[in-house]
Amino acid sequence: MDTDYYSIDSILAENHKIPCKFEIDVQGLGYIDGGNEKDIKAGTKMLLPYWLAPTLSLQDWVDVEIPQPFSAKVRRALAADARSVKLSNLVGGTGTWYGFGKMMADLLREPQSSEISTTLINAFKLRLIDLMDQASHFGGAASSIGSSGETGEGGGEFREGLDATERELFTLAQGSVQRTKEWYETSSKLRSV
Repeated sequence: MDTDYYSIDSILAENHKIPCKFEIDVQGLGYIDGGNEKDIKAGTKMLLPYWLAPTLSLQDWVDVEIPQPFSAKVRRALAADARSVKLSNLVGGTGTWYGFGKMMADLLREPQSSEISTTLINAFKLRLIDLMDQASHFGGAASSIGSSGETGEGGGEFREGLDATERELFTLAQGSVQRTKEWYETSSKLRSV
């Protein structure tokens, strides 16, 4: 994922809130949690936007914890059957689970960073097979049924659980299958003439 200032995916990923625990007392910033306290006491846990956490972590003001989309429960579910987990539900329908995970892996310290990296890679590998299979199925079915020619017609239910990156790959693969089938049909007609 780009960490480009103008990247919409980057902006969405950086807006996720992550659990942090303050390691020191912080004077005059009690309002950032929406509370009535003037100060933040050491040991206070609070959800902070991702864009704020790296600065506070580098200053050793907070200890960043693993957010819910990468919790042990989610990692166990992905290990059991990665294809059944709806990644879009973990980070919001338009969010990028993989992009957010990469940002978290860069932010966290070992061994948590390695755990998240391994989870991302394994989930992608396991889900890619099904993604390409479904794209091939729906890409071929759409052109044989006589669809309106728009890519992305079939497989709507399957795509609901996909991360934004996976949805983009699905649409690209689906379009590729449709174009390949059209090319094959056109070249077959030319050979028979």
